[in-house]
Amino acid sequence: MTTEKIAALILAAGKGTRMKSDLAKVLHPIAGLPMVSHVVSTVGGLQPTATVVVIGPEMEAVEAAVAPLPTVVQETQAGTADAVNAAEEVLQGVAADTILVLFGGDPLIRTETLARMVAARAEGAAVVVLGFRAADPSGYGRLVLDGEGNLQAIVEDKDADAAERSIDLCNAGAMAIEARRLFELTRRIGNDNAKGEYYLTDIVGLARAEGLDCTHVEAPEEDALGVDSRADLARAEKLWQERRRDRAMAEGASLLDPGTVWFSHDTRLGRDVTIGPNVVFGPGVVVADGAEIRAFSHLEGAAVDTGAVVGPFARLRPGTEIAAGAHIGNFVEVKNAVIGEGAKANHLAYVGDAEVGARANIGAGTITCNYDGFQKHRTLIGKGAFIGSNTALVAPVRVGDGAMVGAGSTVARDVPADALSIERAPQVDLPNRAKTFREKNRKKD
Repeated sequence: MTTEKIAALILAAGKGTRMKSDLAKVLHPIAGLPMVSHVVSTVGGLQPTATVVVIGPEMEAVEAAVAPLPTVVQETQAGTADAVNAAEEVLQGVAADTILVLFGGDPLIRTETLARMVAARAEGAAVVVLGFRAADPSGYGRLVLDGEGNLQAIVEDKDADAAERSIDLCNAGAMAIEARRLFELTRRIGNDNAKGEYYLTDIVGLARAEGLDCTHVEAPEEDALGVDSRADLARAEKLWQERRRDRAMAEGASLLDPGTVWFSHDTRLGRDVTIGPNVVFGPGVVVADGAEIRAFSHLEGAAVDTGAVVGPFARLRPGTEIAAGAHIGNFVEVKNAVIGEGAKANHLAYVGDAEVGARANIGAGTITCNYDGFQKHRTLIGKGAFIGSNTALVAPVRVGDGAMVGAGSTVARDVPADALSIERAPQVDLPNRAKTFREKNRKKD
């Protein structure tokens, strides 16, 4: 890692009109995290002395999303160089040799790519531009190099001649610029172009005119993906997920059908975890070593301990803790509940706002009735307790250690430890009633 002191400037003022959304473009999520927050996290890996975000007017939601980072407002929104200049006063007192200029809508750029840009800047270039080889360069600005590979200019597609359009090395937007020269160059950028805007790309021509070195760093095309539409957003999500799946397997997890597993930005997996097909991880999930998440399960805000088994077709909602060796089976939903070590709820149950003791067994059809229409109440199930099928536990209620509840019961009072509790109406058998009922109705036919 270079010893270069860096600051980061993230441009996030774009309206994103092609997104067709009331939400600011940079707040659209990838893996549950706003795109701008991905960029903040990525640059954070370089430990910048400061990170400043440029936003547009009335973008309080973006300001809140990046807090506590400082923001500045680009009042005129007259191009990328205008956005950079909006931050001049804030960055004047920042100790930095290099300023990274990044875009809040480029969520896939990697920390190691930024590190290579900073290293290239530290070797003497005044401006380092991130480039990529495009399979189809149409619409992208081209990086024009001299015979020695030095960057001569960035030419926009609409301004390029035939020779320049044949270049497949394209501008990704991100730059690493010598801090002491940044604003003296950007202040001189004009707006003599079709849109009347101040383009940061013109900084290369100005720097070259002063005899300053400019160069580029190449990255894969996917790293440079900028999100400007819903289709771009879907593509970025797909690419992010592919990276995360590869990382999960490299770190010791088994994904039985990787392409169908979807991660959140903060999913944490231990070693020897097995993930079945069509599993979705929402935010805040931790899965410990040796646990298994079976097919078609959805987890959010949950912790799964060592050797536990979840699914198939299970749902773990926020506040759930599944202890070591516990089993949560098909069509079981758990919310804000602790399932003790070795406990089992193997099928067709709802366990909400509850504590289930070690080795307890929750029968099929069991429901903890936790909501009275106004407040949530807790159910406490003791160690080794057995809850029979189709039981309704009306909270607040406690089932003691080792207690048993008969199938079909509605339990509204505490059950003592080791007691057998049965609550059901007496069975009434009416001899021959079924036969006479059938005969009566056949005559009607």
